[in-house]
Amino acid sequence: MSKKLFAEFIGTFVLVLFGTGTAVLGGGIEGIGTLGIAMAFGLSIVAMAYSIGTISGCHINPAVSVAMFLNKRISGSELVGYIVAQVVGAIVGTATLLSFLNLSDMSTKNLGQNGFGNIGAGGAFLVEAILTFVFVLVIIVVTGKKGNPAFAGLVIGLTLVLIHLLGIPLTGTSVNPARSIGPALFAGGEALSQLWVFIVAPIVGGIVAAIVGKFALDSEK
Repeated sequence: MSKKLFAEFIGTFVLVLFGTGTAVLGGGIEGIGTLGIAMAFGLSIVAMAYSIGTISGCHINPAVSVAMFLNKRISGSELVGYIVAQVVGAIVGTATLLSFLNLSDMSTKNLGQNGFGNIGAGGAFLVEAILTFVFVLVIIVVTGKKGNPAFAGLVIGLTLVLIHLLGIPLTGTSVNPARSIGPALFAGGEALSQLWVFIVAPIVGGIVAAIVGKFALDSEK
């Protein structure tokens, strides 16, 4: 495994373990609250951006990697490798959370899986596509040729906090197919049947962000 792929594995592992772990162990919206969960995901991004960012770019999200591929920042083979590493990292992250819950004799029904909530498949798709578009657009621009790399990790992390503040009450916020795949595989049932939305919608949002970033905001010039 190359250093880049190992970095993506570690980064996604940390994002899923600390993000979903904080939500589950903290008692969700009624416990640690939306802001607490949002901060856990955002701070995970900040921590990883400044540790693995120089190795792999710290995508830790298939939607981000697809956008980077479209804008020719990574190759096709790198795209495949990145996505595999991200998904495996997410699965190991959820497996680790599950082991913590079992060791603590806590319920394992909630693993931070995403769901449609009260807005249905169409609503969830729209929410995830829009939120991912905003998130990936920021990433594309701040890491582009006109961006400031010194502050990129902080900006991206804070943007993820912002995204979660709106998205948590609606879908639990995915904006990241790998982040959704890990919990859904272990939770099964409804989480698994609804997983397709949390894979397709973020990818669609990421693709649109790559196009807008390149042609409207000159991210590649």
